Amino acid sequence: MSDNKPDEHQTDHQIDLDAYLNRINFNGSSDLKPTLETLKHLQLCHASAIPFENLDVLLGDRIDLNTQGIEHKLITRNRGGYCFEHNSLFLSVLQSLGYEAIGLSGRVIFSAPPGIMPARTHLFSRVMLDGTPWLVDVGVGGFTPTQPLRMDTSSPQQTPHDTRRIIKDDDPSPDGFDHWFHQILIDEEWRSVYEFTGEQMLQIDREVGNWWTSASPQSTFRDKIMVAIASDDGSRHTLATRKYVHRLHGKPIEEIDIQSTGQLLEILDQRFGLRFPAGTKFGIDGL
Repeated sequence: MSDNKPDEHQTDHQIDLDAYLNRINFNGSSDLKPTLETLKHLQLCHASAIPFENLDVLLGDRIDLNTQGIEHKLITRNRGGYCFEHNSLFLSVLQSLGYEAIGLSGRVIFSAPPGIMPARTHLFSRVMLDGTPWLVDVGVGGFTPTQPLRMDTSSPQQTPHDTRRIIKDDDPSPDGFDHWFHQILIDEEWRSVYEFTGEQMLQIDREVGNWWTSASPQSTFRDKIMVAIASDDGSRHTLATRKYVHRLHGKPIEEIDIQSTGQLLEILDQRFGLRFPAGTKFGIDGL
């Protein structure tokens, strides 16, 4: 993977760790050491407490990638966000705890139509522990992994919610870069969630990607409601515009067809902890 340098655009703002740990319902030791066990616990707690959601995009509110802005939204206001918000916050937390961590860029390809190349607009983290690289991601919607994944092996890795692997494309690439794929096992088939080259995603790159994701007419984040969160019992909750699904080990155990804005707001509150004023409209499919 490529050599990486510190992000010169990062601020000196210090995350309020106590507030963050309270937000994610962290019940481990208060003496946090930068170990693999601590990392696993933090990732599972984060993925089970802070929902992935694109609701501010639909409401026309600016997505602020300033560290203080993300902290205020996801921690103080008890909201969720998408990859740039989740993984920027988690990266700041890890770095403040002494982890050797940087942000990398990815290209989400799971739901891309055939022949369409999506933009490289996904942010996740690489954490080095005792010389071993780990992929850490708390912001890829209903496919958010709930534990770190080793990046130096293609072997399947069991997580609390599903089975993953990281594979490298052995065919020479015309762009001269190595390409890795983060994959998930679904119905006995390996599906690629996203592709990456190991290139660092600096703050300025995140700002550009954030503009595309939140403002471009071609962005999929502007034409549907997307909300997702994991649960520590191994299940996941997802909401795609008018469809709410609760899955356990990938199998639906509850499904609700959303008929009204009031019902949508109730589900957002009760299933995801997201509260909006009565009458809030997101402007998608009549909701």
